[in-house]
Amino acid sequence: MTILVIAEHDNASLKGATLNTISAAAKLGSDVAVLVAGSAAAAVVEAASKVAGVAKVLVADSTAFADQAAENLAAQVIAVVQASAGAVTHVLAPATTFGKNVLPRVAALLDVAQISEIVAIESADTFVRPIYAGNALATVKSADPVKVITVRTTAFEAAGEGGPAAVENVAPVADLGLSKLVGRELTKSARPELGAAKIIVSGGRGVGSGENYHKLLEPLADKLGAALGASRAAVDAGFVPNDYQVGQTGKIVAPQLYLAVGISGAIQHLAGMKDSKVIVAINKDPEAPIFQVADYGLVADLFEAVPQLTSAV
Repeated sequence: MTILVIAEHDNASLKGATLNTISAAAKLGSDVAVLVAGSAAAAVVEAASKVAGVAKVLVADSTAFADQAAENLAAQVIAVVQASAGAVTHVLAPATTFGKNVLPRVAALLDVAQISEIVAIESADTFVRPIYAGNALATVKSADPVKVITVRTTAFEAAGEGGPAAVENVAPVADLGLSKLVGRELTKSARPELGAAKIIVSGGRGVGSGENYHKLLEPLADKLGAALGASRAAVDAGFVPNDYQVGQTGKIVAPQLYLAVGISGAIQHLAGMKDSKVIVAINKDPEAPIFQVADYGLVADLFEAVPQLTSAV
């Protein structure tokens, strides 16, 4: 029984979400193989081979994977599964934008049901996943020959360093030519990446405007060494780009400290951050739902409280 983990990377570095996924894979068995499909991604291969719990790294090197097009990646995964002659029983990827883009294609091509965002593993065919915006947990048993699974990374610790694992080259699939990358518009910041940050400062509709968001929260985030996040309401209002969004339809995070400023606490938002180790909420409404999950709550005007907090840090 081989558990295949699809590595998320940018051809230069292995993304942290892959380490959490490897931890989940290790709970299924000891034969964990990591597929690195990329172009000139030697650094990624080396990093993957040094992760604890990895038995083998499969390398598919081709310009077809330079832009990580989901169509080509899915075809490569199918080729690896088929070449294993039944040895691959599980295909895992992180439940990030990457995993959500690639794995449904894999599941469709294999004609199996995808099991999304698992938070626990009970056995090789039984998994736990949240439903109803995290308000209930469903235990799912699959009889499919290949289990295609996305892993909620906040539910599993990141795998440490181990290895070195064996490295094996596999034949890359040809470029399907179904899509091509025209361009990327990336938000560049010296702050930590939202999904991997240990401290997150998030703002909601209560901050009032994009100008207020940046003026109030950026100095605090800089002092704390924190990433910046936002509620869907703040993103929809145009305060910040949508890659700042935390929530069921944004990024699922579980930092050591989550500071929610002017966020009421809609179910959609709580689903994305309620697993944070410590939650601090600042809101002028004492009845705001965010206080129900907060470890520390301050009922105050954020325009007075946040500058005071920033100066005190």
